[in-house]
Amino acid sequence: MKSQNINIWEWFSLDWFSLTTYKSFVWEHHDFLYLVPFIPLLLLIRWIIYLKFRQKLEFAFTSTQIRSNPITWLRFIPDTFFCLFIAMLLIAFARPQRSNEQVEFYSEGIDIMICLDISESMLIEDFKPNRLESAKKVATKFIEGRFQDRIGLVIFAGDAFSLCPLTTDYELLYSYLNDIKYDLIQKPGTAIGSAIAVGTNRMLESRSKTKVMIVISDGENTAGNIDPITSTKLAQAYGIKIYTIGVGQDGKVPFGKDMFGNVQYVENTMNESTLRQIAETASGRYYRAASVNSLQEIFSRIDKYEKAEIKETRFKDTRDFYFVYLYWAITFLLLWLLCKNTFITNALED
Repeated sequence: MKSQNINIWEWFSLDWFSLTTYKSFVWEHHDFLYLVPFIPLLLLIRWIIYLKFRQKLEFAFTSTQIRSNPITWLRFIPDTFFCLFIAMLLIAFARPQRSNEQVEFYSEGIDIMICLDISESMLIEDFKPNRLESAKKVATKFIEGRFQDRIGLVIFAGDAFSLCPLTTDYELLYSYLNDIKYDLIQKPGTAIGSAIAVGTNRMLESRSKTKVMIVISDGENTAGNIDPITSTKLAQAYGIKIYTIGVGQDGKVPFGKDMFGNVQYVENTMNESTLRQIAETASGRYYRAASVNSLQEIFSRIDKYEKAEIKETRFKDTRDFYFVYLYWAITFLLLWLLCKNTFITNALED
């Protein structure tokens, strides 16, 4: 904590009395400010005592002899200076300050690769509006909650490719997620093994202590040129933890409309064994999401599990300005004492 270096012309400025200046201060002992409005009460008490105890000498004047003279108002100047002296003293006691607090965050972020199934079955409407759009929205919300983590995107259907490399440019990620459509990959099927392999390849040069992959799919591996367990073991060798999420409900689920506009239903059964085995092999966890709410809850859990350590350092520079008002208090005190020796005050009244 230190005092601001102010020359005599700066502290003599009337800006120190502006409402804007007062609002800019942080008051260390603000209780003193509550006493300022009571200063005129001191003059009122003094005036009442003066009326009650002063000696009176009666004079008789005619109405023509009684005239108003503006110079009589000068008698209030000493009292005004004295009130200002008390006010400045109280403001100085309140200790006005200005603080400039700076916060520095340091985080050793983690690397996260999201592998999203965009096969045709992701258009099933047991999630509203469908599985794919729901997964995109929840993934976007998940990214919004991250801080300084590098996140990448891999999409897969019958084949897999990297849509976005690991990046901290979250606006770019939102743009890519928003543009994802089921027909970006024409080859039908679900290549989970290929998706894990592509994601692992993108994370090979990562130096992060924590590397995480999230695989979102609604089916078992039916395509691709690499077995899911083989690619999972490869990911584990590079220290990548894999969370798998199976989305969708079992039984009859809505899927599009017929030529008459009626909702069509298809029978859906999910084989969870592959996704479960992938998670167990790569030290992760498997989750089943049967609704949008459960999908959001799953991402919230992963978000809590995989948090980077954030270090916070605060720097606070506090400057005192009480001395400015102390100088003004001394100035008004000297002016009051000076007025005591002039014609505008009556020494017999004090």
